[in-house]
Amino acid sequence: MILTPFEKTLIRRYMLPGRSEAFIAMVAGISLVAVMLGVMALVVVMSVMNGFRAELFDKIVGLNGHAIVQGYGGRLDNWQQVLEDIRKTPGVKRASPLIEQPLMVTFNGRADLIFARGNTAEDIARLKDKVVAGSLANVRPDAGEVVIGNELANNLGARVGDTITIINPQGQSTPFGTVPRQIGYRVAAIFTIGVYEYDQRFVVMPIPDAQTLLLSGDTIGMIEVQVENPDRAMETMAGIEERYAGQALIKDWKSINSGLFQTLEVERVVMFIILSLIVLVAVFNILSSLIMLVRAKTRDIAILRTMGATRQSILKVFVTLGFSIGAAGTLLGLGLGFVLLYFRQGFVHLIERITGQSMWDPTIRILTELPSRSEPFEVAMIAVMALLFSFLATLYPAYRAAATDPVQVLRYE
Repeated sequence: MILTPFEKTLIRRYMLPGRSEAFIAMVAGISLVAVMLGVMALVVVMSVMNGFRAELFDKIVGLNGHAIVQGYGGRLDNWQQVLEDIRKTPGVKRASPLIEQPLMVTFNGRADLIFARGNTAEDIARLKDKVVAGSLANVRPDAGEVVIGNELANNLGARVGDTITIINPQGQSTPFGTVPRQIGYRVAAIFTIGVYEYDQRFVVMPIPDAQTLLLSGDTIGMIEVQVENPDRAMETMAGIEERYAGQALIKDWKSINSGLFQTLEVERVVMFIILSLIVLVAVFNILSSLIMLVRAKTRDIAILRTMGATRQSILKVFVTLGFSIGAAGTLLGLGLGFVLLYFRQGFVHLIERITGQSMWDPTIRILTELPSRSEPFEVAMIAVMALLFSFLATLYPAYRAAATDPVQVLRYE
């Protein structure tokens, strides 16, 4: 929309009303702040929700794979053949044998429930970037060394070099009953995945050590699979599912974590709708301020019409005036939202110090830090929505201003 010098001058004049219109200026200022806060809230909340989902996906799927092939009864006897068939399946990037069993660990009189996790040497090496203490160099079969999560280490009071005892209640049978199997392992390294449940429960060891601990012989419990397209994991594994029906069960990351990810998606949609209402309320303030401005400037508009101003010029002036308020609020909201996201962890700590309450308890929130991931398309959609609402809010008062009849207004002047 191209503005003439006359229209630009009139817009600048109406953006800075005189003393008699101070209330109108205050309402317009409130409208700008309201749009800014609404856009900021949308950007921050949607980015945090996206970050939460992305971080969970990266950490959970990064550790467990995109799909698992699990033997019935927790045993996959002919796993070598199954593993070979999976690796030959088109679309599969990687497949590895895996053992995972809930057991108990003790150290210096402290006990805790754990998941003993048997991994290949290749998979254990993938934890290298997650290690915060110790080394993975000596974690090899029959070396008696394991890797534990940092939260588990804190709960037990164990450090690198300490020996923890893992207890398997399904031990060997004796004339006096079943004796639980207890084996001591040296802590070679401590890792941090970033998911509280994993850092608190997982004890990682080579597969042969896990088989010895569980007395499972050469069998494993499952095979974890990574595919090229995570969203089509079940389609990729369809052939394997059909071939080993009745022998193994296949689950993808969606079904394993269905409750969690569905809840996040519902919360994401609901939060977007609720916060959009803030922007909608803000543009109603723009509407009311423009209506008041039109009523206050009715005589001026009539005089301008008699001097040759067209209905189109008046319409453009008030549309531009209201839209400018919405655009300024949108830009400020985007800027403030990105600032809050950049310093989000600092703001969380500040609020915690002020209130004395824990705002981000990893035992509840799963992740150890507040995540964030801004999607450009989503940010653009928020900005377009705010600008569209602002534009629509200007149409009625601009139309009323353009429809002013100078004869009726100036009849008694």
